[in-house]
Amino acid sequence: MAGQTLVLLPGLLNTRRLYESQIADLADIADTIVPELWHHDSIGAMAQAALDAAPERFALGGFSMGGYVCFEILRRAPERVERLALMDTQAVPDTPEASARRRGFIEQSKLGRFHGVQPSLLPTIVHRSRVNDQTVVKPILEMAAEVGADGFCREQTAMIARPDSRPLLVEINVPTVVIVGRQDQATPLARAQEMAADIANARLIIIEDCGHMAPLEKPAEVSAALRRWLTL
Repeated sequence: MAGQTLVLLPGLLNTRRLYESQIADLADIADTIVPELWHHDSIGAMAQAALDAAPERFALGGFSMGGYVCFEILRRAPERVERLALMDTQAVPDTPEASARRRGFIEQSKLGRFHGVQPSLLPTIVHRSRVNDQTVVKPILEMAAEVGADGFCREQTAMIARPDSRPLLVEINVPTVVIVGRQDQATPLARAQEMAADIANARLIIIEDCGHMAPLEKPAEVSAALRRWLTL
């Protein structure tokens, strides 16, 4: 449907640049808005900022942390969401171990030890075949530098406090696509399968030879999946 609005929510240390390919690929059928979530330190505030930036009705997609914000938008204003895309994300809350790790990152950042995304972390977020691919790595590093230490701390704080969204899944009744990289280590395939199983009108798309950063690693495949979803 031409002229619809697509609100795409970025993940941790991500900006609009995460979705550059999708924005361009889908420009003929959707006007895309990408809110800057890193200015807020709670999932609720992020959700409200996205709602404030959006028209009355819109298609909604979220990557990783952005998926957590999608769930909060559905709690607050389900009537405004026409369709839903969940990309490399999960409905479960933080484990105590994950929260402890996030608090450690926050403390290190406040001590001046924030250095963006370290190259040593890349194998955990992108497929092993892409760790030296500058078309993938360069945007990741540059987005992290743009968000910076303060934004990183706000985002980590928000994710620690996020609620369990699993009970919400059975209430979702809009056309939904769940997209995940086969080798996603951060939000594994099993989490995507669980979400797709619990959402009544969901289609699961598994992207082969792909880690966590699917919109960057396999941009054409993500765009194609979103196009099918937008034209349902």
